[in-house]
Amino acid sequence: MAIEIKAPTYPESVQEGTIATWHKNAGDVVARDELVVDIETDKVVLEVVASASGTLTEVLKAEGDIVLSNEVIARIEEGAVEASTATAPAAEAPKAQDSSESESLVNPAAKKLAEERGIDLAQVQGSGKGGRITKEDVVNFSPATAPSTAASAPPVQADEVIEVGERVERRVAMTRMRSRIAERLLEVTQTTASLTTFNEVDMSAVMGLRKSYQDEFVKTHNGTRLGFMGFFVKASVEALKRFPLVNASIDGNDIIYHGYQDIGVAVSTERGLVVPVLRNAENMSIATIENSIGDYAGKARDGKLTIEEMTGGTFTITNGGVYGSLLSTPIINPPQTAILGMHSIQQRPVVLDGEIVIRPIMNLALSYDHRLIDGKDAVRFLVAIKQLIEDPAKILLEI
Repeated sequence: MAIEIKAPTYPESVQEGTIATWHKNAGDVVARDELVVDIETDKVVLEVVASASGTLTEVLKAEGDIVLSNEVIARIEEGAVEASTATAPAAEAPKAQDSSESESLVNPAAKKLAEERGIDLAQVQGSGKGGRITKEDVVNFSPATAPSTAASAPPVQADEVIEVGERVERRVAMTRMRSRIAERLLEVTQTTASLTTFNEVDMSAVMGLRKSYQDEFVKTHNGTRLGFMGFFVKASVEALKRFPLVNASIDGNDIIYHGYQDIGVAVSTERGLVVPVLRNAENMSIATIENSIGDYAGKARDGKLTIEEMTGGTFTITNGGVYGSLLSTPIINPPQTAILGMHSIQQRPVVLDGEIVIRPIMNLALSYDHRLIDGKDAVRFLVAIKQLIEDPAKILLEI
């Protein structure tokens, strides 16, 4: 019996997807729940698995084709696995097994990067558990040290390779996610009255807490480390309670006040920036926040974030400091009306009680939509975060 393989049901915010990678070809034997194809949307890569065991008889959409929600993309002849296995030559069985094993030993992020760079994964030596190929293996790959099998390598995924004298230019199409990010960023600059206010925060108190309680925190919370983001999420939650307009969104001529704080945390991946959301962050402990962020970061690196995990959010925090950024103006994530930017910590001279002392200082930036938020409220909101971080006891006491 023929079984249809359909694209997933996309949420309302996603209109269509693109076939990114077929992991099986027509005529291949597939097992139930085995990965068949990746579909890339403007937010995430969706993995589509076989709904039944059998033989993939038809592939209706090629890589790069646009796919609508629930559209049929392939067909499986159910129950053909046993027959195919029984009639297949004995010498070919190990080959199919090797192909399956090879596919499972490649980290998704490594696979994607290899495709973008035109690297044959068969030439890459895996350093992960069981020989698994990691992203770092692809980053560090050098063709000079690889076996001489370049002739069999897959073609570089490029629209055009141009030689200009001794120099070579490689032109590749934007991924759907990168293209959508570009569209959204341009749309934000054209449709919002974005303004940024700045302040600086003394990180001495938070850094002292981390130093004093890091080991005990890790032991108590099963290996979860105490970072800065947990404090900033909690501080943002308290500040948003005091200034609900910063937690609101604009819908046409209406203002929507959210009675909860869903905090988006920007995570950078090789495919672009993604923003998973901490749902009801007001109910989370610092340990839960840190653990959740760690889980999201791992999923983001492996391309495993779901659309649901990146949908919504009432306020966003982005930390350019991890890359060395000293100061920036973050771009608002619509329909939200504000975003907080964290930056690198530097030892600076400051005046404290009439004396010049050295303190670890971080620049903070709050970009906000001036159509809804006045400068006074934006400044007071950012000052509230500064005060909470400089005296973290206020976070715990909610004062």
